[in-house]
Amino acid sequence: MAVGKSAIGHQLAHQLGAPFVDTDVVVVSNHGSIAEIFASRGEHAFRELEARAVARAIEDAHGSNTVISLGGGAVLDSGTQQLLEHCTVAYLECDEDTVAERIARNSGRPLLAGDAMERWKTLFATRRPVYERLADVVLDVRAGSVQDLARRLEEALQRYDAGTPASIPAPAGTKEVEK
Repeated sequence: MAVGKSAIGHQLAHQLGAPFVDTDVVVVSNHGSIAEIFASRGEHAFRELEARAVARAIEDAHGSNTVISLGGGAVLDSGTQQLLEHCTVAYLECDEDTVAERIARNSGRPLLAGDAMERWKTLFATRRPVYERLADVVLDVRAGSVQDLARRLEEALQRYDAGTPASIPAPAGTKEVEK
């Protein structure tokens, strides 16, 4: 949440000449704003819509190099986790100092109502083990422009696809993990 998934994913897709799908955008275009969905139908309804959007994006992308950006909580769905086992998953790793300014600028996140940073810390503590377990590639996004981060992610994905062992050094700020 607030790590730049959409911006970096869009840039990566551009670099690769690949389609880009942001599942949050899909949900919003089909069902209205996320805040409205949370307010009128609740988080559970949103998560169901999100899981369907993710499943459809993965199904539509089968056999292609599509870049799909998932909402930060999408990975908590067990069905989504199973689908992601068959995808190359990049985890954009960040810390609270880096996301604090971004969260302060965007107060429209329903799950961060109240004390946004305390809520973020709680959510991140729950999600982080799932992110780490599902990740094929981990990219530290604490420093660098969107273009630089997307370039580093592309390089890390190429090394992953080539089967390069994790012991080969990655560019500064990037690390790969083996599944």
